[in-house]
Amino acid sequence: MTPTGPSPLFRPQDHMFEPLYYQDKLQIVNPAGDIGVVTLWSPTKTIYKKLSTLGIDLDPHTSRIAVLGTLYGNGLPELLHNLLYNPQIAHLFILGQDLSGSRAELTGFFAQGLEETTYLGTPMMRIIGTDKHLDGAITPHDFTTRPLTVTDLSQYQEADAAEAIRRTFAHCPPPKPCTLPRIQRPLTQPTVQWYPSHPGGHTIIRQTPLEAWQELIFRLIRFGHRHHLRKGERIELQNIKTIVQEPVEEDPEALAKRGFSLAELRTYQTGLLDGSPPIEQSYTYGNRLRGYFQAEGRIIDTLETAIVHLQEDHESRRAYIALWDSNRDTLPQTRSHPCLVALFFRKWADRLTLTATFRSHNALDGWLKNCYGLMAVQKYVADRVPMPVGSLTVISHSISIDPQGNGLARAQAIAEAKKSDDRVDPLTGKRSLRTDPNGEFLVTTDETTQEIVVQHLHRGQLLKEYRAREPEMLEKMLARDCALSDIAHALYLGREMARCAMRLPSPSDHRDGP
Repeated sequence: MTPTGPSPLFRPQDHMFEPLYYQDKLQIVNPAGDIGVVTLWSPTKTIYKKLSTLGIDLDPHTSRIAVLGTLYGNGLPELLHNLLYNPQIAHLFILGQDLSGSRAELTGFFAQGLEETTYLGTPMMRIIGTDKHLDGAITPHDFTTRPLTVTDLSQYQEADAAEAIRRTFAHCPPPKPCTLPRIQRPLTQPTVQWYPSHPGGHTIIRQTPLEAWQELIFRLIRFGHRHHLRKGERIELQNIKTIVQEPVEEDPEALAKRGFSLAELRTYQTGLLDGSPPIEQSYTYGNRLRGYFQAEGRIIDTLETAIVHLQEDHESRRAYIALWDSNRDTLPQTRSHPCLVALFFRKWADRLTLTATFRSHNALDGWLKNCYGLMAVQKYVADRVPMPVGSLTVISHSISIDPQGNGLARAQAIAEAKKSDDRVDPLTGKRSLRTDPNGEFLVTTDETTQEIVVQHLHRGQLLKEYRAREPEMLEKMLARDCALSDIAHALYLGREMARCAMRLPSPSDHRDGP
């Protein structure tokens, strides 16, 4: 039985199926055919076997099926380009398992069409009703002069699928001569303005202020969204948390290479501790901290108040300072507002840590200067508690780069200087491994149990041991425990587990005893 018809197909040489893309991944049946089968996530060989079992003609000389191909979460642009280049394909049958929504994207392209949108800051087209973005080089209008029917057979349950497939092939209109020309258009890769990430989910942990600042600029250039504010265009991220583990002064030469002067930073530190009333300014941070707020008719030095709380109780959580004045700063006519809005001092690991919160932040010129100012405030309080200085955390609710002038070029140069995630000495350029705060891992194999063994260590102390025969199981256990915090460390650990897995015999090598 050959439901597709007994007559062999004949087409001129220039209307034989000839793919532009994924030729090595397509299963061609009869290049003269006028039907394409999209198997979604199902392997083409699996669908080919199913069609054969159902009696569909798969003879390379008589079959109406030209080609079978998968369609995962990507590949739709290439499929459309292949179709436009092969106008003799008049029918698309969708048959397979859908695991990513690719079926709705394919059918939606022809049924719902496209709408204008932006994708990662770049103008693009979106298939209506989906999250699939296309460059717009090919639109549904391109197929109005070359009719193409799309039939979805993937929706049928197994009990009904066989009859539906047979019926669809049997009632498919007979092939017609194709005189349409091939159309070939360039397949473009969109140049996105930023890379995908959660814009409020970035945390940076670095040893020194300069290291932290350079990583901050890199994140903004790679992941920052472009917004048009009253002040002009900005490249922005939200709620970045930057942790400086060693908030100490850096070498003047290293700072100068990045455009900063240690002498100017020290002058700024002095001003941040000065509570004098502002002159020709709406506010100063020093005044807000030490000479602005009043209680019961007297000026409150909030730094001294924090010191008293910590002297009385080193574990106190009352050493919290707000610089934002809701009586003034929320008024609509007020145009100058403090960017630094809160400080929180807290003992941690026998050291005094400081967390500073900024409402908005200039990343290129303001962040490092602010960081040095906060270092002076932290040391001032720590020396009087007394307590050693701990880490400094800066939370920036809105942090941005002004791309005007040479701002963008300067930021891009800083970002491009990052060649790896290793630590780099700012003077010598010497690289060293950046360690994971969550600890280190030792990966071995247990020949007796035929398992991969991963030991989680911290400063040489064993914390936990993970065992499994397959790296995938170890991956799940490590991810569950949030055992790693560094992406480079995770990639390295994956390679090590893969090497160990290769040394173990595969499960198929094991045989039952006699």
